[in-house]
Amino acid sequence: QVQLVESGGGLVQPGGSLRLSCTASGFTLDNLHIGWFRQVPGKEREGVSCITTSESSIYYADSVKGRFTISRDNAKKTMYLQMDSLRPEDTGIYYCAANRGKEILFRLCKSDPRYDYWGQGTQVTVSS
Repeated sequence: QVQLVESGGGLVQPGGSLRLSCTASGFTLDNLHIGWFRQVPGKEREGVSCITTSESSIYYADSVKGRFTISRDNAKKTMYLQMDSLRPEDTGIYYCAANRGKEILFRLCKSDPRYDYWGQGTQVTVSS
């Protein structure tokens, strides 16, 4: 089955850490741009962090700079989002995505429902 499968979400206290994983099934990530996006109720899905296939461009939303780290392991067909110093405003559903083209969108980390692959989403809740 061709899909992205996410894991790693959960409930964490402010200041804590989580690592999200997103593994490709039925395809590889080698030639794909990848990214993490977040959605909260009543708002559009927004880009959190994206990385182009050549890793020539890595984007972080201002709100997560210095706290989140995106990475990819093509051999394991997996992308990661390490989230440290979590804040309540980081709460939301996190989605991973991958696409063969549209590099400019990944440089700007723009969400687009037409991306080739989307994960099912994983809930992250930061609360005491």
